[in-house]
Amino acid sequence: MKVLQTCPVLRIYDEAAARAFYLDYLGFSVEFETRLEPGAPIYLSVQSDGLTLHLSGHHGDGTPGSIVFVRVSGLSAYHAELRAKPYGFLRPDLETRDWGVVMDVIDPFNNRISFCE
Repeated sequence: MKVLQTCPVLRIYDEAAARAFYLDYLGFSVEFETRLEPGAPIYLSVQSDGLTLHLSGHHGDGTPGSIVFVRVSGLSAYHAELRAKPYGFLRPDLETRDWGVVMDVIDPFNNRISFCE
């Protein structure tokens, strides 16, 4: 077996808030989106620089409060980019921990992405 990709599924409750956070603030782009029928919950695949996340409005998909740990390079530049954006709900800091420099971002649904360099 060879693993080709890992893709966490994160639970969302509000499509507009998810788009504002993941697309506008974090700078991800939509890879695909689908609904089973009009008015049904959305299922989005978003990606940025090799990281793919699936965002689901479907009951039972993902658990609010999940943590995704992502190893990166160039964290200081990404941190500066986020701090320059006018997003009123989050102002992440860089923290030095035993395992590296970390920036945690928390989405509107209490899911945390921990970027580590």
